Amino acid sequence: MSPSLSAVRLQKLLANAGVGSRRQVEQWIRAGRVTVDGRPAQLGERAGPDADIRLDGLKLYLGRSADAATAEALLYYKPMGEVTTRRDPQGRPTVFERLPGPKRGRWIVVGRLDVNTTGLLLFTTDGALAHGLMHPSRQIEREYLVRLQGRPDAAAIERLRRGVMLEDGPAAFDRITQQAAPQAAPSRHAAYRVVLREGRNREVRRLWAAAGYEVSRLLRVRYGPIGLPADLRPGQWRYLDAKSMAALAAAAQEVGV
Repeated sequence: MSPSLSAVRLQKLLANAGVGSRRQVEQWIRAGRVTVDGRPAQLGERAGPDADIRLDGLKLYLGRSADAATAEALLYYKPMGEVTTRRDPQGRPTVFERLPGPKRGRWIVVGRLDVNTTGLLLFTTDGALAHGLMHPSRQIEREYLVRLQGRPDAAAIERLRRGVMLEDGPAAFDRITQQAAPQAAPSRHAAYRVVLREGRNREVRRLWAAAGYEVSRLLRVRYGPIGLPADLRPGQWRYLDAKSMAALAAAAQEVGV
């Protein structure tokens, strides 16, 4: 099938979307890191903004997102029981159901939280921004409050700082800080604040499980420079102001992809 009249070279398409420079895109194509509609991209190939274009398996939202100059973003306090998808085969509520409609484009969720995890989710209409915030190369911090069943000893904490082997590779917490437990909390529980720079599926829970502890409550309180406001309640959302948008854009910049 011949490309549409709106198709342009991949290097130009991705560079105009802010994903990377044309030279960087060429390097990624040569290295086999870019796919178009499920097949490896070729140098000089043309594609339209509606093609399924992926970098390292991560889908790039190009023509479907708003221009960066008019992009919107908001933060949302995800409650327990909602799924981070647009539709759920089991009929469970989704995080998109409570959000206001964007003025242009559609909301793209930055990262995910599993159905039993609560806390901060970011949404934007800027596909390039969303991609930058999720790409592993940016090493953007995610911070969580964790409540455990059991009380880890110093050896277990040190093991999680040094790193453990999970089924999808080695992982570790960048920081672990014990939190003072509420007076009403039973002594068999412990609370920690943890930070990591990855977004692998259920990584926080799996790290603690590798050390022999089950997470009974998990709350994300920060994603990069954006923290969960103290006055926001589960199910509520808030638009990001210009200062917060600028901080997100800075966090999403290239750091050697």
